[in-house]
Amino acid sequence: MRTTGSVLAVVPARAGSKGIPGKNLRTVAGRSLVRRAVESARRATRIDEVVVTTDGDAIAAEAVAAGAAVVRRPAELAGDEASSESALLHVLDAISTPLPEVLVFLQATSPFIDPADLDAAVARVIDGHADAVFAATPSHAFLWRTAPDGTAVAVNHDAATRPRRQDREPEYRETGAFYVMRTAGFLENRHRFHGRVELAVVDGAGAIDIDDEADLALAEALAEAPGAPGALTDARVGDPAPAPTTTRDPSPTRATPAPNGAP
Repeated sequence: MRTTGSVLAVVPARAGSKGIPGKNLRTVAGRSLVRRAVESARRATRIDEVVVTTDGDAIAAEAVAAGAAVVRRPAELAGDEASSESALLHVLDAISTPLPEVLVFLQATSPFIDPADLDAAVARVIDGHADAVFAATPSHAFLWRTAPDGTAVAVNHDAATRPRRQDREPEYRETGAFYVMRTAGFLENRHRFHGRVELAVVDGAGAIDIDDEADLALAEALAEAPGAPGALTDARVGDPAPAPTTTRDPSPTRATPAPNGAP
């Protein structure tokens, strides 16, 4: 396979799924999850080519129909224990040189990926602000874990102090929707978080990761609601990309630290 540009998007979509059988072909607002991911990537102006890596014939056919190229994934990289990194590395191995400058990893289980967010994240890597950028949404949740003896232990706060939401700095939850990274750094480190890592802060209303039938039902409801995040990607390829929904600066410079406080 030969790439045609400097930014390559990869959507891993294996056929097997225990939580939801055939998950990547299940639909939200009439479009399969794999199609939604491909079409979001194709609507991003900074992405040159989209590849779906899969072991399934039906997924491969759906990917081609949506406008993506396909890399067939071997069985040893399509099992429950296989990592996403292994699928990305396999795609890069299958590509004829030159390799893309930037690799964009999208997960089909996130049905509301905004092309404008992808473009902003890619720009931050291409322009040298970051080596890796990933989608995250603000959280003010009080987190707890269970100790071996069954007692509850506060994780990200002092249980004796209960500050108001407006008095707390937000933390950020990784959504899993997309990861943008410099290809050379990914190949050197063999994982998605390398070098200077920054956040792409996305709208929490659409930051859903589909893992079970309840998640799928919620996504369907969101997609059907007027003005809800589903509307961001219900347009087809060829329509203009949506305008950013906030006024936040998507491209912090080295003089302005990213929300994660990277140096």
